[in-house]
Amino acid sequence: MRVPDNHKIRVFLADDNLIVREGVRALLATAPDIEVIGVAGSYQELVDGAEKAAPQVLVTDIRMPPSFQREGIEAAKEVRKRHPGTGIVVLSQYDEPDYAIALLSEGAAGYAYLLKDRVAEGDQLFRAIREVTTGGSMLDPRIVEALVRPASQGTDLSPDEEELLQMLAEGRPMKAIAVSRHTTPAAIDDAIEKLFLKLAQAASSGAAGALRRLKLLHQAIVDREEQGESLSRLLPTGIA
Repeated sequence: MRVPDNHKIRVFLADDNLIVREGVRALLATAPDIEVIGVAGSYQELVDGAEKAAPQVLVTDIRMPPSFQREGIEAAKEVRKRHPGTGIVVLSQYDEPDYAIALLSEGAAGYAYLLKDRVAEGDQLFRAIREVTTGGSMLDPRIVEALVRPASQGTDLSPDEEELLQMLAEGRPMKAIAVSRHTTPAAIDDAIEKLFLKLAQAASSGAAGALRRLKLLHQAIVDREEQGESLSRLLPTGIA
């Protein structure tokens, strides 16, 4: 079914590799509700092009000219700062959690992080674009696993606590977590508080894995606050 042009999701695409960029562009052209309105191959082209095109969603690689470091993430944040409602989908060949953390450092709402070698599988990229358009978030399962994978030192989390942490990492709303666990939002509140305290204690003793989880959970709590979930009472002073 043909979607009217004024109802299509306007996407700006950035990747310094011409073959990859055109491949993703061709893939997006198969979605009836998505339209690529501009492309770029560098940080400056991305920022300038997005400013002129005013896309609803930016799909970008991480490393691109001039220094091939984190230009894609930095440009995405610059575009988001100028136009807060813009959805961001990062396509990366790296499943290192540091990149995802850098992307989500200011909140997960409206952000997605996918791996390039999996975007052709099913409709993952299409779903991510539609999700961030409405302020949702989406992480590749391999990234979520890397974010919550127990560190070698361990944090002695129970299976239930690991599951709860993963749900938070995935950006699930409080009510959705409560429904999936067949309990109430108040009970989830209590479980998160206990988990946060457990992670804080482990982090203070120098457990690197627990500290990573602490930062992740802290960000999830901040996101919930932005979404209207009152969890600020869980945030200890001095955590930034």
